[in-house]
Amino acid sequence: MSGKGNPLKVVLCWHMHQPDYRGPDDSDYQLPWVYLHAIKDYSDMAAHLEKNPAARAVVNFAPVLLEQLADYAGQVQSWLQTGERIRDPLLAALAGPGLPVDRRSRRELIKACQRANEKHLINHYSAFQRLIELASWLETHPESIRYLNDQYLADLLVWYHLAWMGESVRQNDLRIQSLQKKRRGYDSDDRRRLVELIGEILSGLIERYRRLAESGRVELSVTPYAHPIIPLMLDIQSAREAMPDVQLPELESYPGGESRARWHIRKGLEVFEQFFGFRPEGCWPAEGAVSTDTLRLLEEEGFRWAASGQQVLHNSLTAVGDSAALDKNWLHLPYRFNEGRLNCFFRDDGLSDLIGFKYADWHGDDAVSNLIHHLENIADACADEPDSVVSIIMDGENAWEYYPHNGCYFLTALYARLAEHPRLELTTFSDCLRQLKNHRPALPKLVAGSWVYGTFSTWIGDPDKNRAWDMLGDAKDAFDRAVASGRLDAQTLARAELQLATCEGSDWFWWFGDYNPGDTVSDFERLFRRQLTHLYEILGEPPPSYLYQVFAFGSGDPARGGVMKSSI
Repeated sequence: MSGKGNPLKVVLCWHMHQPDYRGPDDSDYQLPWVYLHAIKDYSDMAAHLEKNPAARAVVNFAPVLLEQLADYAGQVQSWLQTGERIRDPLLAALAGPGLPVDRRSRRELIKACQRANEKHLINHYSAFQRLIELASWLETHPESIRYLNDQYLADLLVWYHLAWMGESVRQNDLRIQSLQKKRRGYDSDDRRRLVELIGEILSGLIERYRRLAESGRVELSVTPYAHPIIPLMLDIQSAREAMPDVQLPELESYPGGESRARWHIRKGLEVFEQFFGFRPEGCWPAEGAVSTDTLRLLEEEGFRWAASGQQVLHNSLTAVGDSAALDKNWLHLPYRFNEGRLNCFFRDDGLSDLIGFKYADWHGDDAVSNLIHHLENIADACADEPDSVVSIIMDGENAWEYYPHNGCYFLTALYARLAEHPRLELTTFSDCLRQLKNHRPALPKLVAGSWVYGTFSTWIGDPDKNRAWDMLGDAKDAFDRAVASGRLDAQTLARAELQLATCEGSDWFWWFGDYNPGDTVSDFERLFRRQLTHLYEILGEPPPSYLYQVFAFGSGDPARGGVMKSSI
């Protein structure tokens, strides 16, 4: 049994990521999830770390999320100071002073306010629940919307944002408590106070994480700029390493993939440093997607560590016939690839998924006790290896919607119990490397894959996903032609590079396929076509006709094998 002098290292790594919802050329945000997760999850996750001085964690930010958080903060401040319109329809409706008058806009607003977890965000508040029940009734009686007055819409908007508010704010801010106590009849002053609070949260978020990093309580890491699947940009054929029989797109290779991958890595570092004032040591590649060439690029760009999924490591050890390694505690160690300097950590899928998918229905104390029991068993198995580390990696956003009170009780107990446990050391990846005692095991071969199944099946192989890759390849060809022609001035080229990066993000491919909810697929499919169309417009080329055709819809049938977007 491991003793107090050799505790098992435990790293909690929270990945903060939302796609780029900004419309082309500073048009309206297409979906509100950035600011809603900001007031609920990003704020609460910082509060848990601030509250417990002994807590440690790694927090990974996608750069496009940082940019959007800053943009929202600026928009709210501009509205408060000058009345300039907020470019998010939902937040703009809350701010007012007026409300939409046409039936279609009112119907869309009501539909938007129904997008929340029924158990924990709607039914938990009786006043909000009654408003949603009326909204649901309207779906079968659409003509009745003409009889709904502005007061109903104002109350619905206020309660939607109250329900999405993080527990740390709800428990400590008198404005939220006063609005909840009022229950109905919200006026323009109430709405303004709520927007003011949202602006305060947004404006302070990045600074809160920066202070946590400066105090040594948090390690901040980064993902390449627009969250692209870098291994597929470098080599689409790498998908066959874990899926030999996969049906790939007609696009045999992504044009100029390595230069684009480097662009995303360097742009991500630039944005990160702009917001936090230093360069990070670590990288969570988008979706934990890695390959031999991906690790080479990350090492060349100066990263000290990267992380991926458990199945990637299992596939890689199996590929080299290292059955002896799989008989030992193979998962809970940092690895190096060949003789390189880059260190690789691998996610404990079982423990991470317990938090992401199972513990939400448990009592918080019972869930933490169960997790610690698993960790104690791992500590016993790792007693002879002082460098053992358990990597619990998941997103810092979506899972908490399924927990009571946004996971407040679970996370409070989790940090407290781990921080005080004599056989467990809550730490960070970089601190693990600074404390290495033994020679790191080498990984002579890496089988390309991601955190999902150890493959790229979530982003390629499905007919709709493959079609999206072919469309992206066409757009990249158009981009290359325009650059080669020399007709783009420096400003236009910079705009085109950023627009191309948006189109290269991983989330488009995640959502395409018939196993995802149809409404969500439709949203992302529409946005993807719009972003590609705008890229052609910047380049001065006519968009292909297929961009005006719908090509992917989801069935929403969970039996078809979809992966809920809540763990990474």
